[in-house]
Amino acid sequence: MPAYPDELIKRILRTTKTIAMVGASGNEMRPSYFAMKYLLDKGYLIDPINPGMAGKEILGRKVYANLAEVPGPIDMVDIFRSSDAAPGIVREALKEKDRLGLKTIWMQLGVVSEEAEKLAREAGLEVIMDRCPKIEHGRFSGEIGWMGVNRRVIDNRKPALFGKGGTLKRN
Repeated sequence: MPAYPDELIKRILRTTKTIAMVGASGNEMRPSYFAMKYLLDKGYLIDPINPGMAGKEILGRKVYANLAEVPGPIDMVDIFRSSDAAPGIVREALKEKDRLGLKTIWMQLGVVSEEAEKLAREAGLEVIMDRCPKIEHGRFSGEIGWMGVNRRVIDNRKPALFGKGGTLKRN
């Protein structure tokens, strides 16, 4: 996993208001669906991109076939596709960069592309790879810190706050 300073990720998440989620899914069991739901619940505006669902809705948001159709503005393109698809998505994003006001390319967990990163950085964009904005938001907001994420260790042990059976300890 590439290393990024926490302050960089916090700044990106604080300043981002609109996200184009490339690879958004209407299937409730897909990670992109619950990431989109979480981010919408936190106040981000999401424009889902999925050519197979263009014109339909996911979580009440109109789905677009590609970035060229998105009216904008878009602060971040969140790539929920395979690593080999990332350079093409970044090239598409760069064609729309000025019109959309794009600032960040974010590649989801497992998505790493040095080519995509180089293209985006050369165009002056911030780049985050192999991270999930939902997880990072939860980590910095404290919502998932009790699970060990802030320690960068996830385990099945109950945190000290909870007693036997997962009940809250009372002092």
